[in-house]
Amino acid sequence: MKKNALLTLIAVAMMLLSTGCSNQEEKTKNAAPMSVRSEVVHPSSDIDTKSYIGIVEEELAISVGFATSGTISKVCVSEGQTVKKGQLIAELDKTQAENMLAMAKAQMEQANDAYKRLKLLHDNNSLPEMEWVEVQSKVQQAEASLEMAKKSLADCCIYAPESGIIGKGVMNVGEVVLPALPVAKILVIDHIKIRASVPEKEVAAITSSTPSQITLGALPGQVFDGGKIEKCIDANNSTHTYDIKVSVKNHERQLLPGMVAHIQISPANQQDAITVPITSVRKNANGEYFVWTNKGGKAHRATVTTGDATGNRIVVLTGLQQGDVVITEGYQKLSEGMEVI
Repeated sequence: MKKNALLTLIAVAMMLLSTGCSNQEEKTKNAAPMSVRSEVVHPSSDIDTKSYIGIVEEELAISVGFATSGTISKVCVSEGQTVKKGQLIAELDKTQAENMLAMAKAQMEQANDAYKRLKLLHDNNSLPEMEWVEVQSKVQQAEASLEMAKKSLADCCIYAPESGIIGKGVMNVGEVVLPALPVAKILVIDHIKIRASVPEKEVAAITSSTPSQITLGALPGQVFDGGKIEKCIDANNSTHTYDIKVSVKNHERQLLPGMVAHIQISPANQQDAITVPITSVRKNANGEYFVWTNKGGKAHRATVTTGDATGNRIVVLTGLQQGDVVITEGYQKLSEGMEVI
């Protein structure tokens, strides 16, 4: 008797469950199509692109100074000025050097006159050999003094050894200088370098030929292609970063030292990956991630595994393939098999 009652209860429960499922399926079937937004899945390499902030640096900084001491009498450049190779930078007071040159020329003339007069006597064997040797020695001394005086005068001027722009720290007229003391600095910027710090876990993926693009807030709308990348071997122990330097052509000299630059680097070992908006990835009661897809006009729940996220997108490692249509908006009230438009 009890056994028959138990069987009856089980039969009733199964009928109710079957009726509930049928009603749910009927409800889903008869529900109005849900309006959603979707996107077609395509592999992309953008997810691997890294962004760093760097500072523009000159390719080369050349300090120029006089080879002799003296007082500056003329400065022909100013900070920020563009100069060409061979252009006059500054002069020292030439008074003393010009006087020395005048004296050296007079001594040279006297030595030459004496040489010409005594040479006739020497050729006629009328001049003692010692006197003839002395005359020749005086000519040589006068020549050396003249060359030294010419050099002293030339040393009163300094010229640009390379084309570039004048940096900070130009000395002024009236200042006294010593040999090799920097009077001005020339920044060579036909090619520049952008220095940035890269986390240690990302630096290994960067090679000398890794593609990069440069943008600057000071030059809106312009994009510069990066060239060779140098990696510094010394780490910053406090930040666990390594410095890199990206070479950039700068023939128009638009990029100036000190400008802030944004570097977009695409690592050499990057692979195309499927990405979706982070907000489209959901989590079920079992802790599994899924997305809603549109298959033939009906909603389908696709279980996925995810990878790294960049910005508002996340990599989908498994569960989707190229061409799948992922629902990105309007998925909140979806159920399996519901019609979507």
